[in-house]
Order: sequence, then C-alpha cells, then structure tokens
Amino acid sequence: MKEIAPGLFHWTAFHEGIRSQVSSYYLRDGGVLIDPLLPDDDALGWLSENGPPHAVLLTNRHHYRHTSRLIEAFDVSVHASRPGMHEFSDEQRVQPFDFGDGLPGGVIAHEVGAICPDESALEIPSVRALACADGVVRWAAPDAPLAFVADFLLGDDPEGVKSGLRQAYQRLLDLEFDHLLLAHGLPVVGEGQEQLAAFVEG
Repeated sequence: MKEIAPGLFHWTAFHEGIRSQVSSYYLRDGGVLIDPLLPDDDALGWLSENGPPHAVLLTNRHHYRHTSRLIEAFDVSVHASRPGMHEFSDEQRVQPFDFGDGLPGGVIAHEVGAICPDESALEIPSVRALACADGVVRWAAPDAPLAFVADFLLGDDPEGVKSGLRQAYQRLLDLEFDHLLLAHGLPVVGEGQEQLAAFVEG
C-alpha cells in the first residue's frame, strides 16, 4: 500500500476476470475503501492495523471485486449508485446512493453516466481527490496520458459515449481536486485536475 497523499493509500492487484492490473484506494481517516481488490492475504492485516475500514464505495457496479471478503472480515457497509443496483444480490448487502449524496468519509457522489447509467465519480474533499470508474483510464507507463477504453467496450456508438463522458468530466472540473484516482491505471497525483482538463479538451 503506497500513501499518495496524507491518509490516502493506493495499490494495484491482478484482476483475474479482465486479466489486468487494477487500482484500489483506502482513505484511512474515514475508514473508506474504494473499488477494493486485495493484493494478497496480508492486506487484511494491514487494513486492520490501519483502521479498520468501515465502508466500501463503488464507482460502478462492476467494481465489487473483493468486497465480500471485507464484509466478512470487518462488517463494512457497501455503497453503490442506485442505477446499478440490479447487479447485486441481497447477500452482497449493497446500499444505493443517489448522485449528490454524502457518503461515509465525507465523500460526495457525482454522476458521470454515458458509458453506463451507474458510472460515478467520488469526490473526496478531505484529500482533494476525485475517484473515477471506467470512463477514463491510463494504460501502460505511469506517466501515460489519460485515455478512453477501447471502442469495442463502448457499445454501438463509441463516439457518442466519448462525447457524453467529455461533457460529464467537463462538469466535474468545476470541483476542486489535486489527485485523480483511476480504477484502471495508476492515479494522477498532484496534477489530476489539469490532466483531466487536457483529456476533456483533447
């Protein structure tokens, strides 16, 4: 676990389903995990020593990942956007949030949509960060530019989806944040707002 801002931790783990590394985050002061995929068995011990966590926040319905293990270990609450609730069973214990809601850890939920109805961005004012789901990614090198996922993952109208995502991120640029937390790719630390603005304009 790497501390990328005071009390904000990032790590990567291999996702068997998509055969790729993905990113997860932990806000220690709020006891909040975002899109958690545990890197190894030692992670539960680390979380216990640095918390323990109280809540899991999902940026979209596809990022449940290892949440069941965290429910078992820490009895965390789980929160996801209301339009994606059809994906979850009662056993998964997911509570719906609406866009604009305040969430555990002082996090605020914002709508992105376009790529799927439940695509969300999570504003974390306490550490000046914005967590995004699948609408913007960063592949390859740590300093690679922000990008869209491949067109075949964007449905029948990829250009329309890209336009909708750009409009959504343009609205989110009205927020104030330094760090951009990506579910797919390494986070942008310190220049998140500037890089998201350049992505929108591109």
